[in-house]
Amino acid sequence: MNGRRPTTLDASRIALLVEEQVAHLVSSLRPDYLAALEAALKTEVSSRGRAVLEQLVSNAYLARAEGLPLCQDTGYVWVCLEVNGPVCVPGDVFSGVDAAVARAFEASGMRPSMLGDALMDRTNTHNNTPAFCEVLLRQEKDVCFAATTEPELKAGVAQTEPGQPSAILHIMLKGGGSDNASSLAQLPPSAGVEGVLDFVTDVVASGGVNACPPLVIGVGVGGTFDKVAGLAKHALLRPLGVVHPVKEISSLEHKLLARLNALDIGPGGLGGSTTALAVHIESAPCHLATLPVAVCIGCTALRSASITLA
Repeated sequence: MNGRRPTTLDASRIALLVEEQVAHLVSSLRPDYLAALEAALKTEVSSRGRAVLEQLVSNAYLARAEGLPLCQDTGYVWVCLEVNGPVCVPGDVFSGVDAAVARAFEASGMRPSMLGDALMDRTNTHNNTPAFCEVLLRQEKDVCFAATTEPELKAGVAQTEPGQPSAILHIMLKGGGSDNASSLAQLPPSAGVEGVLDFVTDVVASGGVNACPPLVIGVGVGGTFDKVAGLAKHALLRPLGVVHPVKEISSLEHKLLARLNALDIGPGGLGGSTTALAVHIESAPCHLATLPVAVCIGCTALRSASITLA
């Protein structure tokens, strides 16, 4: 650390950023996703598919201009603090997040979607809390995708240097429909790469039409039962158009994307060649007796921001 004290993250700053970004994201598509929608208009073979894409692009610009929600499902709030290197994370780093989310939702009149408990108290909390918060500790060898501004997203500059101390705050609004279409499996190791590709294809074929395509597909492979879904969700944060640094994984992503777009689900589920705009894979070590795979689906309201804190 060259004698320097590690950066200490501040809970009040985290809360302020969450409040600002929630208010912004509810009416603003990620710039990379919007650019991909506009690009898909030039390649979509179906006239109905092109009509849907035109409506989605128009909706995105109108929502941003008028400050209106992109979708009636304003989503739950997911906050992921990604840390690499000597950064001090206090135990109360998320202490102000729920109040920040409540202020953002109440001020804007957005639809609250959170219930008190999944089983025992399915009463709406009326302010879209609690948020789901987590800290992700990166190893020095890992690459962190961390695009933070529109120029960076368009240029495809989206990763920090391995080993460089950093703290990145990811904030996502995630709708229930896309989560309902997501899935996880513990495949036998003998299934191999083809088994993974088949599972992802089957998940999208069976539920993708209900997740508001065109989709972004996050795929997690490896880890453990409880970790693999996190890999898949985190994969959605990578900006579209940024190539995975591992050539073999990048090749699998392109192969999967071609498979999914051959399903003819198309924009809005009305048929066409644009079922998905991107497939992003994150992989990890695993036990020799396992092959965990998870698919986390991102819908047409892909709303997230990644902000570099340190």
